Amino acid sequence: MQVIKGKYYRVIMGLWVSFASLVLLIILYFVAVAYNWFGWFGDIPSLSELENPRNELASEVYSADNVLMGKYYRENRTPVKYEELSPYLVNALIATEDIRFEEHSGIDAYAMIRAIIKLGRDGGGSTISQQLAKNLFRMRKEESQGSLTKTPILGILITKSKEWLTAIMIERNYTKREIIEMYLNTVEFGSNAFGISTAARTFFDKHPSQLNVQESATLVGLLKAPSYYSPISNPKNSKNRRNTVMEQMQKYNFLSASECENLKRTPIELHYGVEDHISGMAPYFRVELQKFLLKWAQENKRDLYKDGLRIYTTLDSKLQRFAEESVREHLEKFQGIFLDYWKGRKPWVNEWNKEIPGFLEKEARKTERYKIMVKENGGSEAEFYKIMRKPTRMRVYAYKHGNFYEKDTLMSPLDSIGYYKHFLQSGFMVMEPQSGHIKAWVGGINFKHFKYDHVHQGKRQPGSTFKPIIYAMALDNSYTPCTQIVDQPVVFGGGWTPRNANLAWSYSPMSLRAGIATSTNSIVAQLIKNLGTKMAIEYSRDLGITSPLDSSATICLGTSSVNIYELLGVYSTFANKGKHTEPVYITRIEDRYGNLIHEFVPKVHQAISEEVAYQMTYMMQGSCDGSVPGATSVALGQYGIGNNNEIACKTGTTQWNADAWFMGYTRNLAAGVWVGGDTWATRFETIVWGQGAVLALPVWGRFFQKVYNDPEMSKRYPKGAFEKPEEMTVELDCAKMQAERQKLYQGIED
Repeated sequence: MQVIKGKYYRVIMGLWVSFASLVLLIILYFVAVAYNWFGWFGDIPSLSELENPRNELASEVYSADNVLMGKYYRENRTPVKYEELSPYLVNALIATEDIRFEEHSGIDAYAMIRAIIKLGRDGGGSTISQQLAKNLFRMRKEESQGSLTKTPILGILITKSKEWLTAIMIERNYTKREIIEMYLNTVEFGSNAFGISTAARTFFDKHPSQLNVQESATLVGLLKAPSYYSPISNPKNSKNRRNTVMEQMQKYNFLSASECENLKRTPIELHYGVEDHISGMAPYFRVELQKFLLKWAQENKRDLYKDGLRIYTTLDSKLQRFAEESVREHLEKFQGIFLDYWKGRKPWVNEWNKEIPGFLEKEARKTERYKIMVKENGGSEAEFYKIMRKPTRMRVYAYKHGNFYEKDTLMSPLDSIGYYKHFLQSGFMVMEPQSGHIKAWVGGINFKHFKYDHVHQGKRQPGSTFKPIIYAMALDNSYTPCTQIVDQPVVFGGGWTPRNANLAWSYSPMSLRAGIATSTNSIVAQLIKNLGTKMAIEYSRDLGITSPLDSSATICLGTSSVNIYELLGVYSTFANKGKHTEPVYITRIEDRYGNLIHEFVPKVHQAISEEVAYQMTYMMQGSCDGSVPGATSVALGQYGIGNNNEIACKTGTTQWNADAWFMGYTRNLAAGVWVGGDTWATRFETIVWGQGAVLALPVWGRFFQKVYNDPEMSKRYPKGAFEKPEEMTVELDCAKMQAERQKLYQGIED
């Protein structure tokens, strides 16, 4: 009998020892996982990481008037608070994903059993806290892997263990509401939507607080498999899944049976619009801004695509809209004129207006596609052109009856290059001369189809819009607006003689003011001959031109390519009393919590004297106010913007009418326009259509007309006169000066 009792005792003790050993092994296992012994298991988040979760947030770009312009991201995510969530959304999530959410402490026993049962298939049934752990810390990413985690089955167990440990830590450090908030801010919904805020906007164009039952159920349904249950690509699956979510809500008394049945019969009503890097306001500007920000981020150890930065720019949303409208309205008219002009002919011609042979093939060789395909085919151009000549379906930008639109067509890639050469391009920039703040930036007619930016990226010959630099140099070196120069041929070394636009010379004296207003080439040519190109380049640099400049005398006619960005900085210097303020497009950058990281202050220096700047302004007023016969910008009068308002401006037209420019400013706004073809070869053959006063000036006029017709903008940028220096040492009234000279000469003769 005692022997039997002894046997039972040993068995019981053996079981207890086995159980205790098992418990100890489990404890040791979880300790080993928690501390990543020998690097076997991979890291799990520390307490400090849990307290400051760093999930990826999109950096947002705002206009000066606090309008969201766009985002930079790898994952398009914008966080919201729990209070901003629709109660239907929260209920749908809990009913579907974790009905015991309020009761457990991170691990649900039932979910754990399901996970063990489905071990070989990376089983489901995780709590919301476990899913949050997975979303926040990317437990399955390479940096969280240990040497044992890559072992089949064992690796899944280790990953699940790490999720359980992290879920418990999350529950200890956050409230249930905070967990729901973080979870919905981190999950992926497909269609490039990360987090509930972006998802609600993408699928329903709503804020998360506005979501109704059906919409909430649709979004929660996406969490199971975003692609399979997508309402865009798989609408039937999406509806079935949505109805399943609502049935779960009914099962747990979040919906009545009648409500559930009625809602299940309703269709999914989408307002779908995927946010991407090109959507939103001023896409050309944001791409140029991105280049700067990437460099800034690298220098300041920031990540533009995940740090949730808030970038505040100088652009004004209303002025940007006016600028985009002005460019579109003008090109809608002139695109039709351009197509009619070249009807039945190819619009790429040489300087003798003859079609350029092999033009499309040469343009094709400039493309990135050419470089890649030729490299892949061992340098074979034949294979490249074979593919380029093969017709394919494509969606192209089109024009018809005064409107731009998109259409589907069948066209070879080579033909598409020629097709797009039929479109006029444009760049337009607006800035405040005093602050240097850029207020509007239009880099082209359509960013989706024409990525090239014509404000900062593109450089073209400025033609006569470069002349004010030469005139400013002259005024700063003993010349005055009333200085007389005879309009006659000027011969430079090598026999070059610049011609006037009318191909003739009057052989009559002309004031500098009349010379710039009528854009007479012989006048500016004599200035550059007298003062030299070296001095002209020095003044160009001081006034803001950074592009390479030709050291020959042709610089006076604007033959060295520049961009609108730098040229408008020159004109703003004249408007800003001779102070050159470097154009600036960012005011400050904040972190995701609203803390100031960096504030941007424009660089300012006195380039020319206030008196010389005012003289330049006075001279360029003659271009558009009608005071100088033959002035090139009098067409500006048709826009009615000169009433009780002083404007200084200059037109520009380059060789063969390849580039049309118009630059000008009022006392508080400066703007510059370029219009032309994709290359110098695609252009109007005649100056009737290709000159700056016809092809570029209307954009400027339309924009300022919109500004002055808008009560808010006209108050912010009121009309008025330029401020004249208190003391002027130079007489600006040329007629008065001439009369006094004649009187003096008459007295000498007497």
